[in-house]
Amino acid sequence: MVGSKKLVVEGLRTGKSAVVIINWLMLPTTDNRQLTANKMKIAEIKPVITIQELERIDVRVGTIVSVEDLPGSDKLVRLIVNFGDHTRRILAGIKQERSNPRELEGKQALFVVNLEPKEMMGEVSEGMLFDIGFSDGLLPRLAIPEQPVPNGSRAG
Repeated sequence: MVGSKKLVVEGLRTGKSAVVIINWLMLPTTDNRQLTANKMKIAEIKPVITIQELERIDVRVGTIVSVEDLPGSDKLVRLIVNFGDHTRRILAGIKQERSNPRELEGKQALFVVNLEPKEMMGEVSEGMLFDIGFSDGLLPRLAIPEQPVPNGSRAG
């Protein structure tokens, strides 16, 4: 199920308003956490960073080509992700969040691609799936483009 909500955002410097449409993808899950912000305690805003610090984070769109079980792990799956000019193996702790993680195959999502490679369960992860909600105790949802875009497109 796909949903959307309009949100009016006021610019910090300009004072002008813009309408932003937030899309989310709802997939079957085995987790009972609520999706509503009504019961969520809003986290404090993190310390201020400079635009230069933000620009160091490389967030790109990729298509999840395959979702593979990671033997010996009750949380991790191996995502093979197409970024247009190359593919990467990205390990993600989503096994318990979805009744069928393979439903993500063929979907575009946002990934952080310039993290230092990290070894987990004997395999190297070459990036991080960018999701929404996990840090707030919500059932995580993919951050996805509103419309399909070329793989490798940068967010920001």
